[in-house]
Amino acid sequence: MQDPIGIPACFSAGDKLSDDHTGVARSGQSLFMSVYRTKIADQCRSITITWCKNLLLHGLSVSVESPNRESPHTCKVELKPWYFWRKQGSKRFVLEGKAVDIFWDLKAAKFNGETEPSSEYYVAVVCDEEVVLLLGDLKKDAYKKTGCRPALIDPILVSKKEHIFGKKKFSTRVKFHEKGSFHEVSIECRNKSRGNCLNGIEPEMEIRIDGLLVIHVKHLQWKFRGNESIHVNRMRVEVYWDVHDWLFSPGLRHALFIFKPILSSISLSSLSSSSSSPRLSSPLSSQTESCVSFEGFNPSGSSEFSLFLYAWKVE
Repeated sequence: MQDPIGIPACFSAGDKLSDDHTGVARSGQSLFMSVYRTKIADQCRSITITWCKNLLLHGLSVSVESPNRESPHTCKVELKPWYFWRKQGSKRFVLEGKAVDIFWDLKAAKFNGETEPSSEYYVAVVCDEEVVLLLGDLKKDAYKKTGCRPALIDPILVSKKEHIFGKKKFSTRVKFHEKGSFHEVSIECRNKSRGNCLNGIEPEMEIRIDGLLVIHVKHLQWKFRGNESIHVNRMRVEVYWDVHDWLFSPGLRHALFIFKPILSSISLSSLSSSSSSPRLSSPLSSQTESCVSFEGFNPSGSSEFSLFLYAWKVE
């Protein structure tokens, strides 16, 4: 099971973003990546927000997809304790003849021990006098600083990716939809002694959501790759796992877990009625319509969103 998009390691001012996991494993750092899709510079493009954390710094990277598979335009910010001025600022680059501005204010950001801030911050991407992507709770401050109006199109959250570390148990808090609530996800892998098992040890795996056991895999040495359907608040979620390297590869290796929501007509209706943001109020080009869909879901009810969890086992 291969992840289609590489994840960068934590960076310094002159470093390039890496497409492998080597730096993450070597430093044991936390990393959280969110990929959005929206209209920017007259095209449907991806915007990638990456937060990383190690012993010395918090890092923020904002990357905007470039045409023809060229290297993305990237703004990188290092939030070192002794660099107060970097916690607020802006950066501009030109994308196909149009100015794109990145604004951020992280002076009072509350991380609560997490890699991604939880409150008291904003990160805004601006193009054509529109705020095409706005993250954080200081929205009024962001609009005042940028002097721009909200975009007519809501960005679609395409994927979230997170690296987590542990010995036997791995835990994180996730949303299966941008407008949904947080859920506690825990993954535990443990060995049980069996007389008829290879080496007398039989590994098992449990996945719990909000404390409830949703997946229990016995004989993990034979079922190291697989998938099951679970239900979370009436929403069906497909869960895929690949723990081969946990069991059979030496050294520090990661397992990969993918959570993909599949909405029924009931849950789709529920999301529609609970959404407080207005839908598009002006005609859109066919290209823009193909870039966005109802709350990020296609007509068949399959979510465009996928959650990737990289679980690193530390001995």
